[in-house]
Amino acid sequence: MSNLTTYPVYFLLLGLPGLESSYVFIAFVFFFVYLISVIGNVTLLVIIRIDRSLHEPMYIFLCMLSSIDLALTNTTTPKLLSILWFHSQEIYFEACLVQMFCIHSFATMESSILLAMAFDRYLAICHPLRYNSLLTKRLISLIGLSSVGRGIVMILPLPILFQRLSLCDHNVIQHSFCDHIAVVKLACSDATVNSTYGLAGALLVVAIDLVFIICSYVLILRAVFNLASTEARSKALSTCASHFCAMLAFYGTVVLSSVVQRFGKTVPAYIVILLANIYLMFPPLINPIVYGANTRQIRNRIKRLFCWSIHDEVQILK
Repeated sequence: MSNLTTYPVYFLLLGLPGLESSYVFIAFVFFFVYLISVIGNVTLLVIIRIDRSLHEPMYIFLCMLSSIDLALTNTTTPKLLSILWFHSQEIYFEACLVQMFCIHSFATMESSILLAMAFDRYLAICHPLRYNSLLTKRLISLIGLSSVGRGIVMILPLPILFQRLSLCDHNVIQHSFCDHIAVVKLACSDATVNSTYGLAGALLVVAIDLVFIICSYVLILRAVFNLASTEARSKALSTCASHFCAMLAFYGTVVLSSVVQRFGKTVPAYIVILLANIYLMFPPLINPIVYGANTRQIRNRIKRLFCWSIHDEVQILK
C-alpha cells in the first residue's frame, strides 16, 4: 500500500467484527453496565461530598478513584454504543488521538490512585497513632496531583510519536476505540519506537505499582496477624477487602487484556476487543458496588438517603 503524505480527516472504527448480528443485544448490555457505573460513581461522590464524617483520607482517595472511573468509562463507552446502535464508525483524526491519550492516561492515573490507597491502608493499620499526622491534606493533594501529572507525562509521547509515522492508504482501525496498539498498526513506516514505548510504559506502570502494593500488603498482613484479638484482625482485614477487590478488578483485567492482545495470535478479533472494553468498563462498574457494600459508613448513608426519599414521597402522597 502507498503511504499517505497527509493524515486522513477521520478514521473508521471497526467495532466488533464477527458479532454484527448481536450488536443490539451487546449494546443493551454495555448500556446497562455504563448506566450502573455512572449512577454508582456519582452516588459515591455525592455521598462523600455531603457527609462531613466521610472527609477522611480513605474516602478522599475513593473520590479520586470514582472521578477517574467516570472519566475512563465516558471516554470510550458512548462512542462504542453509537457504533453498535447507529453504525457511526467515523471518528475524526484529532478526536482519535485525544481518545487514545485519555484512555491510557486515565488508566495510569487509576493505577497510581490504587497505589495511594494501599499506602493509606498501610498507614492506617501499621501506624494508626501517626495516621492523621502523616497523611495530611497537603500530602493527599500532592499525591493526587502527582497521579495526574504522572498520567499526562507518561502518555503524552504516544500521540506525539504517532504523528511522526507515515500511514498506509487505509483508515480502518481494527478496534472499537482508538487503542494505541490498534492505531499504530495503520503505519507503513517503522513503528518500533511507538510499540516499544507503549509496551515499556505499560509494563513499567503496572510492575512498579504492583510491587509497591504487594510490599504494602505484606507489611499489613504481618501487622494484622500480630494482633492478639481475633475481632481486631477481622476488622483490620475488612478495611482492606474493598481495596483488594478494586485492585483485582483493575490489574486482573488489564493483564488479561494485554496478554491476549499481544500474544493471542489465534484468538478471534472480537474476543480481543471485548476484553479491551471489559478492562475499561469493569472497574468503574465494580468499584462503587464493592465500596458501597463493604464500607459501613457509605452503606449507612445510602440507607438514610433512601429512607429520606421514601419519607418525602409518602408526605407528598398524603
